[in-house]
Amino acid sequence: MSTVSAAGFEPVPVPGSVWAGDNVSYLRGEKPLHEYLFQHAEEVPERVAYIYYGTEITWGQVGDAVRRLAAHLREHGVGPGDRVALFMQNCPQYIFAHYAVQALGAMVTPVNPQYKAAEVAYQLSNAETRALVVARDLYPIVAEVRDQVPTLATVVSTAYGDYLPERPTLTVPKELLGEPSAPPEGTDDLRAILSHTAPLQRFEPVDLWNGVGLMTFTSGTTGRPKGAMLSYGSSLFKMAVSFRANRMAEDTVSLGIAPLCHIAGMNFGVYQPVYARQTLVILARFDPATTIDAIERYRVRNWYSIAPMLRAILDFPGVEKRDLTSLTNNPCTSFGIPLTEKLAGEWKALTGCQTHEAAYGLSETHTSDTFMPKDRIKWGSCGVPMAENEIRILDTATGQQCAPNQSGEIVVRNKAVFKGYWKRDEATAETLRDGAVYTGDVGYFDEEGYLFFTGRIKEMIKCSGYSVFPEDVEALMLEHPAISQSAAIGIPDDQRGETVKLFVVLKPEYQGKVSESELIDWAREHMAAYKYPRQIAFIDALPATPAGKVLRRLLKDD
Repeated sequence: MSTVSAAGFEPVPVPGSVWAGDNVSYLRGEKPLHEYLFQHAEEVPERVAYIYYGTEITWGQVGDAVRRLAAHLREHGVGPGDRVALFMQNCPQYIFAHYAVQALGAMVTPVNPQYKAAEVAYQLSNAETRALVVARDLYPIVAEVRDQVPTLATVVSTAYGDYLPERPTLTVPKELLGEPSAPPEGTDDLRAILSHTAPLQRFEPVDLWNGVGLMTFTSGTTGRPKGAMLSYGSSLFKMAVSFRANRMAEDTVSLGIAPLCHIAGMNFGVYQPVYARQTLVILARFDPATTIDAIERYRVRNWYSIAPMLRAILDFPGVEKRDLTSLTNNPCTSFGIPLTEKLAGEWKALTGCQTHEAAYGLSETHTSDTFMPKDRIKWGSCGVPMAENEIRILDTATGQQCAPNQSGEIVVRNKAVFKGYWKRDEATAETLRDGAVYTGDVGYFDEEGYLFFTGRIKEMIKCSGYSVFPEDVEALMLEHPAISQSAAIGIPDDQRGETVKLFVVLKPEYQGKVSESELIDWAREHMAAYKYPRQIAFIDALPATPAGKVLRRLLKDD
């Protein structure tokens, strides 16, 4: 499936990529992942599926829990097409609920556990949520807004402590302790459901490629969040191509720290372990000491991380005496700080594992649209397209296909792309055209077929007729030793149309020792005249989504 035909384009036929012409195959057949889970429960019921701070849960127990919760939800009217929200930190109950909902033919709509009342009310009401599975510690937020969600008929509450061991093998975060001792009034207790409800034995088949099993709300970097509807087959397809491309193995141990409510954390924490029958060590949040303990104790092989996590572990006192050499697959995302060749080199020296940029993707494509070949890494790129995944770069003015190294809009088409935004027909028509997702992202292919992301169309800054991408300015400014993070925006300029303003977070040791004018002078010497920032403002922290994306629009509001 060729995506560029211009002269000079000679993509590398990496196994597992579209450039190699590879086809997708499925480990246990072309069927929804909840059926994979039930198959594991039947074939290897005593094998450990999840480890939660020392509590081991087998595939047989997981399958039983999913069937019992599904039976309860069906008894309370949940059926095909209904929306069921999940509002919890990472925990085993999240997995049970996710698959129970999908097995019924309903849609999972994950709610970020960092959300406050107004955000929860918006998502639950917008999705016309019928049922909710919520952690006890978060239920007061739901209680505050429950009367704003008239469709919400059933609420199941759960306690993290129900699955915490008496003697944890890993340090338990304080926020998981001290929960209410009884289920909140007006909710059904999950522990009681799993004890007393008979497991549902028969499920109606779902429409794998047309039925919607997930409604994930976009982060809202432009406007209010929208519910992107993804099929049951979306997760199956992305797990199959990722498994092959990243040379993963079945029956290994993975570590799940990224939020399960976020599409990347969902891929690596909810779906991949079920697809590949891996044991998942679940942590509620990142802590360098606990992460080191988990990798060492459980001999973790697979871990999806973000760059600041690697930096925190590398800087942890005494880490050089620990054994993290079990890691073999550690895709990483440049959130907060970039994953550079230098950082990856330090990580490999410590662990023996070659980390690399994880992928390009977005919620609307179930992410993981590219992968980085482990033996042909190109730093700064997002890797090459997955098998059976068409990616084109189109000129933003003419719509024509771009030549290598020419930037344009990234357009993605594959089996996993979303069906549309929930009740947002105009937004759907703008983004989804002839089965392809017009991402609003700008990037280019190089001659060898590696994708480079350069920015967002709506965040592009026009300076004296030149296009300036915030990420480009930010990457260049990170070469200054005083800068920890930065974010560039465009501000009006009478002569130039727009000019670049840069918000800078200084490293602690440089605070009060470097001025705005000094940074502007440095920038002038290190980038093109049209591009360097004319204004700089120091800031304590950059506004970001819970997933780590910088919210430049909030800086514009300031």
